[in-house]
Amino acid sequence: MAILKFRVYWEEDDAIYRDILVKHTQNFIDLHIIILKAFEFDQIHSATFYRSNDIWKRGREISKEIYDKEYVAAPLLMNETAIGTEIIDTNQHFIYVYDFAKTWTFLITLIQVIKNADADMELTYPVVSRVEGVGPMQYGSKGLLGKQFADIEEKYDLSETTDGFGEENTNVFDAGEDSDDGEDSNDGDDQDDDSNDDSESGKGEFLDDSFEAY
Repeated sequence: MAILKFRVYWEEDDAIYRDILVKHTQNFIDLHIIILKAFEFDQIHSATFYRSNDIWKRGREISKEIYDKEYVAAPLLMNETAIGTEIIDTNQHFIYVYDFAKTWTFLITLIQVIKNADADMELTYPVVSRVEGVGPMQYGSKGLLGKQFADIEEKYDLSETTDGFGEENTNVFDAGEDSDDGEDSNDGDDQDDDSNDDSESGKGEFLDDSFEAY
């Protein structure tokens, strides 16, 4: 038996993630449940995993159930598929989508394989081993202050975005990659506005939404 350590990022802000430890013999339904617990989401909506590669291209689905939608290939089922059977790379990637109406999306990377001899057998797996950043609020606005912000929002009716407020994203991947979020300085009056277009790489390109199975 081996323990798999996954890092689960919220797709919209990679500074927000949870590290999860799971036995390689456990099924994807166990990973599904612990991800929702880690981000304090309920468990009442549709959900699916996708096999993925290092450019986040979606492959075959590992689904909670077979839904009434078109599939490129018949999905595997979470409660029948052991996680270890889908690990084909030392930094295996998956994409997890929860609630198809809201499309909450999480990016999953295998960051460590712990041999049985080195595993803490006193833990009950799966387990959350690390929490970074305040997660998104499943219902309502996404506040960096969690419950405190929700209370402020209710008191002052901050449900609508106002001028002067926005969200800042910071890439903090463990690989030590340099952040790409820096703002381009543009102090000259005669700079063409189009010069900034190429700098907006944005997270929208982080996922490839194609449903090609491989």
